[in-house]
Amino acid sequence: MTPHTPASRRCAAYGMLIAAGMLLAPPALADDSEIRFEVTAGVIAHARLTGEGTVEVGTDRSSARQLLPAATDEEDGGTRLGHADYNFDGYQDLATSATLGQVNESFTVYLYQPDSGRFRALAAPTGPEISCEGLWTLSPDPASRTLSSSCRSGPMWYSDVYRYQGDRLYLYRSMRGALVETSGMSRVLSLDSAEDMGILVVWSTWDASGKRLERALWNAFDPPLADVPMKGWGASVVPARLPLYSRAGDTATRRYLVKGDRVELLDEADGWLQVRYHNPARGPILGWVKVPDPE
Repeated sequence: MTPHTPASRRCAAYGMLIAAGMLLAPPALADDSEIRFEVTAGVIAHARLTGEGTVEVGTDRSSARQLLPAATDEEDGGTRLGHADYNFDGYQDLATSATLGQVNESFTVYLYQPDSGRFRALAAPTGPEISCEGLWTLSPDPASRTLSSSCRSGPMWYSDVYRYQGDRLYLYRSMRGALVETSGMSRVLSLDSAEDMGILVVWSTWDASGKRLERALWNAFDPPLADVPMKGWGASVVPARLPLYSRAGDTATRRYLVKGDRVELLDEADGWLQVRYHNPARGPILGWVKVPDPE
């Protein structure tokens, strides 16, 4: 079993993204079949694997126990137990994890409910823009109040970044591969610190209703987590005049960038790049430039 990623995104040219998964390490999980942990001061939880694909969990607030589904390795049944604060409410939550397809770590998370003293399942968001369906190699970041889920599909690693609206988890930032011919791109744009950029991907920011707010081309190895507008990778115009089109695929325009103009890379589509140019008199200007075919 592997996470679902659209086939069009699977490209060997981005095999280096394998290393990206190492940047999103989840909290350590124990191999033991049971754990005890402090949910909050004075409240101890006890979780135990039953050996039947479930975990039994309860706290010392009550003698009642819950029997909940656990993540399970389909090959050898191995499951790990752990805990972390996955919804940033100050209480430790229960996690189960199992390795699927040799590299992907499937997670189930149960959030502690302080009113009842019980645990409830954290529902994974769904939608066409999500690269990793479900929760994978899950890593909470308290500073940005985000959860990062990452998975490998084919030669590539993908990441989804989630946030909360109330009790509901929603997709906050997602990535997709940017299929740009770099040798052709270098004829029209000179990338800043090109030796440090790694692999360019398109990051998108979403609001809680699923509306896309922004896009930016950035490094795949450096997921943007901070709650600030994203900046695209910087570049300078190479030719004396570079046509700036309103849409990808247009054939005519009266707008041009000139040699040395500074732009940010925002999006990619079929050999075109969307850029943002900060005009000193008119402010930000958006447009598309054609990436030449390789010579």
